[in-house]
Amino acid sequence: MSMIDLNCDMGESFGAYKMGTDEEILNYITSANIACGFHAGDPTTMRKTVTMALERNVGIGVHPGLPDLVGFGRRTMDISPQEAYDLIVYQIGAVYAFTKAEGGKLQHVKPHGALYNMAAKSPSLSEAIAEAIYKVDPELILFGLAGGELVKAGKKIGLRSASEVFSDRTYQEDGSLTSRREENALIHDQEVAVNQVIRIVKEGKVKSLQGVDVSIQAHTVCIHGDGQNALQFAKYISTSLQNAGITIAKISNFLGV
Repeated sequence: MSMIDLNCDMGESFGAYKMGTDEEILNYITSANIACGFHAGDPTTMRKTVTMALERNVGIGVHPGLPDLVGFGRRTMDISPQEAYDLIVYQIGAVYAFTKAEGGKLQHVKPHGALYNMAAKSPSLSEAIAEAIYKVDPELILFGLAGGELVKAGKKIGLRSASEVFSDRTYQEDGSLTSRREENALIHDQEVAVNQVIRIVKEGKVKSLQGVDVSIQAHTVCIHGDGQNALQFAKYISTSLQNAGITIAKISNFLGV
């Protein structure tokens, strides 16, 4: 039986600025990646998002990003492995505190944006991030780009490491995501996006923009909660995956060591 976790980036509202439809999307996902205030989010938003996730039995994840509110954490920064370590520990602490205060338990950590993409290609950054997570709580699951350095570093240090794929992003022939600066980075057709995910889960392959099939493993699929049709897509992908015989389940329920 094919099984997959469905995760979404959440808690990205900040002060008076509201982003996404988190409350509604939480009904269709199994894991939530909650912004920690560096690239998006604020304390009140973190608390509310944690509470809503717990009410729906959705796995709570930390979504640490670079300290770049203006750029939404999507601009590359020249940080050292030690700085990456400190950023991760600090931001895990924020979501951990709110989760514990609400009677819950953290499930996973998924770096955000540029930090995620930087780590996917940098062994030293990945090792620092994995070490930070392991030292805070070795039971946490690390989400990283399928085939990237972050997953390798997590496994090396002893973390359960989930290979993540993206429903609405295109891939390069080396298995990396197409840069958001490129016109064809995003998949806007919902049917195309869902068919890409179904093929990845069932066949372990994705078609790159260069027309080459790339082997890829998937434990969890990311959908984005900040798009115009995010809620509609969340419903559509959830229904479509189940209709294709794919079970949607919280990652902590099926990912082994």
